[in-house]
Amino acid sequence: MKLQRLALMLIAAGTTVLAAMSSFAADSVKIAVIDPLSGPFANVGEAMVRYTQLAADAINARGGVLGGTRIEIIALDSKSSPQEAQLALKSAIDQGVRYINQSNGSNVAGALVDAVNKHNERVPAERVLFLNYSAVDPALTNERCSPWHFRFDAHVEMRMAALVEALAADSTVSKVYLLNQDYSFGQQVAANARGMLAQRAKRVSVVGDELHPVGKVRDFSPYVAKIKDSGADTVVTGNWGNDLTLLVRAAREAGLAASFYTFYGNGLGAPATIGDAGVGRVYAVAEWHPNAEPASMERVYQEFRRRFPDARDDFFQARTILMIEMLVRAIEAAGTVDSIAVARALSGMNFVAAQGNPLGDVLMRKADHQLIGPLVVSVMDRQGAPTVRYDVEGSGYGFRSTLTVTPAKNERPTRCVMAWPQR
Repeated sequence: MKLQRLALMLIAAGTTVLAAMSSFAADSVKIAVIDPLSGPFANVGEAMVRYTQLAADAINARGGVLGGTRIEIIALDSKSSPQEAQLALKSAIDQGVRYINQSNGSNVAGALVDAVNKHNERVPAERVLFLNYSAVDPALTNERCSPWHFRFDAHVEMRMAALVEALAADSTVSKVYLLNQDYSFGQQVAANARGMLAQRAKRVSVVGDELHPVGKVRDFSPYVAKIKDSGADTVVTGNWGNDLTLLVRAAREAGLAASFYTFYGNGLGAPATIGDAGVGRVYAVAEWHPNAEPASMERVYQEFRRRFPDARDDFFQARTILMIEMLVRAIEAAGTVDSIAVARALSGMNFVAAQGNPLGDVLMRKADHQLIGPLVVSVMDRQGAPTVRYDVEGSGYGFRSTLTVTPAKNERPTRCVMAWPQR
């Protein structure tokens, strides 16, 4: 309980709504967000809690689930540690939580998948579902797939395929430097970038491939110096959080005249940090951004800005809305919050625009529990440029779409062999 109170205090310092999260009724549907709320990635974890709270509040405002039961969000600090995340999972289960969210760190997600599998086998009456909306190591829906794990984000292979398609169409790219975090996710980004560039952009050479410690580098200038010395005109990185912000800051300060093809360069401080140097040169891939179609997502974006006017981040994860909406649809379809019934209802679920999905048509693929949805590659530009209505986090810079990948084109083969329990 001390860990929970500490996490809530950290978030409440920047927002007002989350301070009342524990006031819901005891019979609420509890969802635990297990993410870093302290340490170098605390800003990312706090943003994830806000996004999830926004989605839950929309459900509660229209009457909750199963005839009036409210959704309750409980924030728990993973400290970016697999061990701490497992302790947080135990705390959540002790509080009656049967649904957990986690987003930051595929190493943390892998530990949680293992812990959830063991718990569900050991205590079938208290099974837990793991709703993953940003841990994107492909193995989590391939070799390590689980009936209890559902991923609502495109994994590394899907995201990199979209980035490489955009990069291959960019005639200014000839030399690429790969710089990524040294854990399973960053290693997958580097390996997929190398393989896909060799297949789809044969004129492009990889002039550097380096991994760095996660969340421990305070000065990226030595890495930027290596990039400059290599003659690279483009950097491909999956870095997120502080590891991305500090990298682009060092690049700006060193005057690095290179393009950045990123997984997460469209938010959480990166655009403001790099400033004018990023115009036309910082690319990002995501399921959506505030200047992208469909226009129906604009209402969600505006509601976030209204609810959290003092937040340092903007809403840029449409998949958080999908996750909560699809969970509620699964609970309603099952007619119960029983975890295995909900899991079977969510497995294979279509959620289309005609049913109220503001992002369009998506599928939670039954074979591996990987969401199949759209992806958009966008490039940084000044607010007010054509199609750039909204900036990011008050920076004066926003993003415009350069490539849209349909769900059918975004789908990748799976190696998952799903093993459901007998009861």
